[in-house]
Amino acid sequence: MKFDTSIVKAPYQSALGPMIVAATARGLAGLWFEGQRHLPDHGNWPVDAEHPVLLAAQVQLAEYFAGARSSFDLPLDLQGGTAFQRSVWDALLSIPRGGTTSYGTLSRRIGQPAAVRAVGAAVGRNPLSIVVPCHRVVGADGSLTGYAGGLERKTALLRLEGVA
Repeated sequence: MKFDTSIVKAPYQSALGPMIVAATARGLAGLWFEGQRHLPDHGNWPVDAEHPVLLAAQVQLAEYFAGARSSFDLPLDLQGGTAFQRSVWDALLSIPRGGTTSYGTLSRRIGQPAAVRAVGAAVGRNPLSIVVPCHRVVGADGSLTGYAGGLERKTALLRLEGVA
């Protein structure tokens, strides 16, 4: 994934561990748990704890973890993904809090029924954990499958949303 040169970051201490929140001039571009798979090298990104999108994201995340927010109202910058990845990430945004879907259903929803593995790869590369709810994707049999932030976090997020 390629990130805009205007990207800035701030640390965020979530209920499930430390996170990196990143934004560009266009909107929220990243939200990762420290140490998760596919965490980009953000060592050279400047810290901007006063960036308005980062501040808004932190407020909304705190509300989410407190159970007071069911969706996010933030400008998103997902332009660093491929067209296919963006179609998958857009489809993830339609999964409501308290709901889940399977990789197969997701692949059919984007008009690519044979692309289940590619959909799984795109879900795993989602740069906006929680905000773009990849944790709501489960196996065809309802089992909890991979999550870049770890299955224990996926379980906790679904439990917070009243699923598991």
